[in-house]
Amino acid sequence: MTAADPRRPFGRLLTAMVTPFGLSGELDLDAATGLAAHLVDEQGNDGLVVNGTTGESPTTSDVEKAELIRAVADAVGDRAHVVAGVGTFDTVHTIHLAEQAAKAGADGLLVVTPYYSRPPQAGLLAHFRAVADSSELPVMLYDIPGRSGTAIQTETLIALAAHERVVAVKDAKGDLVGSSRVIAETDLAYYSGDDAVTLPLLSVGAVGVVGTSTHFSGTSTLAMIEAFERGDVATALRLHRQLLPIFTGIFRTQ
Repeated sequence: MTAADPRRPFGRLLTAMVTPFGLSGELDLDAATGLAAHLVDEQGNDGLVVNGTTGESPTTSDVEKAELIRAVADAVGDRAHVVAGVGTFDTVHTIHLAEQAAKAGADGLLVVTPYYSRPPQAGLLAHFRAVADSSELPVMLYDIPGRSGTAIQTETLIALAAHERVVAVKDAKGDLVGSSRVIAETDLAYYSGDDAVTLPLLSVGAVGVVGTSTHFSGTSTLAMIEAFERGDVATALRLHRQLLPIFTGIFRTQ
């Protein structure tokens, strides 16, 4: 899908897809395309993220990543945006994955903060700008310090918003005050990266969610978003409370 609402460049309900594998550890592309079609046609998704960490991207090869993007993009056609996770802790490798994703048919890039090495904010600026400079695809930054070890600070996000291809943030930082400021001071489209705080983020200007529970709660999550958008806060809150045990129950951290 190439046409996009600039307010929601990747849609409003996206699922970070799991990656199906066969019994011998090989990609199961038939299962992947079936899942993609189900998420779009039955669960209301207008965007999909492939090769995210939910999709076990640290354990798949570059070739497998390209095959998965191509298969999912072909399966959903123009019915949904396909966003490819390309982030690594290596700028050169991330750029390579971005180039590969574009060739495979992705509509956008999800770029996580470089992990483990914990770069300073100047390093994050250089990394994200280099990736955005290298591709014609729009970029969604992924801010998840609980996993990556480094947060993208508010001032860094505001600076990155000046880049024409940095258009969105997947926000899993849990800093509602900081997120509120970035939303107010930039044109970045904010997507909740934590299913349970989707409604709170919508209340300060977010446009949607990149979810995981949305594999099976997509229609209800979309109903919550739509209720909020039409001003029916009571219904949105009721759905949020109904969904909260699902949002929180699927996560397990050792």
